[in-house]
Amino acid sequence: MDTLSLLFYAFAFVLVYAGFRVITAKSPVTAALHLVLAFFSASCVWMLLQAEFLSITLVLVYVGAVMVLFLFVVMMLDINIDSLRQGFWKHFPVAGLIGAVIAVQMAFVLTRGFDLPEARPMAPEIAELPNTKALGILMYTEYVFLVQVAAVILLVAMIAAIALTLRKRKDSRYQDPSEQVRVKKADRLRVVKVAPQVEAPAQPENNPNGGQA
Repeated sequence: MDTLSLLFYAFAFVLVYAGFRVITAKSPVTAALHLVLAFFSASCVWMLLQAEFLSITLVLVYVGAVMVLFLFVVMMLDINIDSLRQGFWKHFPVAGLIGAVIAVQMAFVLTRGFDLPEARPMAPEIAELPNTKALGILMYTEYVFLVQVAAVILLVAMIAAIALTLRKRKDSRYQDPSEQVRVKKADRLRVVKVAPQVEAPAQPENNPNGGQA
């Protein structure tokens, strides 16, 4: 067994173990950390397959950004684990049956192999380029529409994650822009006629002779 095969089996074993711990860990933070380990192991496997761009992207995007955001959301939402685990054993037979069917299907596909059609030959000028540059040319020329759709989906996911963390607190003051836009003049200023509380002093009477009394 050569060194590449040994490294592949080592990273594959770590990947399977980390994936198993993701679904069996009691704490969501522990599950997220094991998911980071699974992503890192998958990145190493891709590096062994000479897909360096996908390997670096997996580390930078998922491990460095998505999982950090996920950990912030988990810690800020304060999820009650006990309520999530209620009825676990009640639904375990159905979940186990579905998992067994998926495992049998994957084993059937992997044992028979993939009957793929012949790949379309790449242009000579692209085939001679490095892996990262050739992938970038294909993404932003032939598959640019799909890249834009994926970017919109990620933007929606980011907005949804931020919206989940916005919780109203009684001890905090905030402004509602929608109420500020709908405000009217009558809401800002109201003129109230107030009756005088102190009577005005009596005016002195004039004397007929030209003087004051």
